[in-house]
Amino acid sequence: MNSRQRRGVILLLLSALCAIGAFVGVLSVIRNVESKVGPEAVAYRLKAQVPAYEALNPGQFEKVAMPERWLPPTAVTDLDRIRGKIAATPLHKGSLLQDDMIVARPALKPGQQEIAIMIDAATGVAGKINAGARVNIYATFEGRRPQDKPVSKLIVANVQVIDVGKLTPLSKDPGETPRAGSTRRATEAVPITFALETKDAQRVAYAESFASHVRLALVAPGGDGTVPPGDRTYTLDGDK
Repeated sequence: MNSRQRRGVILLLLSALCAIGAFVGVLSVIRNVESKVGPEAVAYRLKAQVPAYEALNPGQFEKVAMPERWLPPTAVTDLDRIRGKIAATPLHKGSLLQDDMIVARPALKPGQQEIAIMIDAATGVAGKINAGARVNIYATFEGRRPQDKPVSKLIVANVQVIDVGKLTPLSKDPGETPRAGSTRRATEAVPITFALETKDAQRVAYAESFASHVRLALVAPGGDGTVPPGDRTYTLDGDK
């Protein structure tokens, strides 16, 4: 073997050693990355904004894969966990869904039933009443006779709100007669669902049918909404 052949063999050996070294280096980098990243896990990200207290459904989320070690311990990895849940706060597009973002929808107790009525959005809700809140329901009735004074009554105290629906435009029926004493006509209303016992449900249904106005008063958190018997009925004459 001449010198030129020996140099060729040496270069081939050096090239092979370099290739093996590069391959080992790549494997080392891959193992190092894998050791830092670890296996992947499935999580869910919001596809759009979700208002607070709105019921959740799987169509609002998209599946994403991310390293398990980077996944927050509160991340929701199974969409079955949102069944019957509502958003605890406004949820923003692109946010990773986590346990502290959702709460259970208020449930009925034994003996209760759900009843929904339309409440004037401008005077009865004002965007501050949500599922889980407690309210007092007031109704104003016109006198049955010309000499009778209008009266405001507390219909039910400390009622639990089960659900707040979407703002709904009220149909304008030209032949509809406004309720007696009503000085303005509501154009938008919100369906509010309450958890009530039978007698209270009847009171609320009666008020919605025959009162000139039905209003909600939000009870402060931690309060019991107690109203003294003497303050449950009001007429203007009572301030004289």
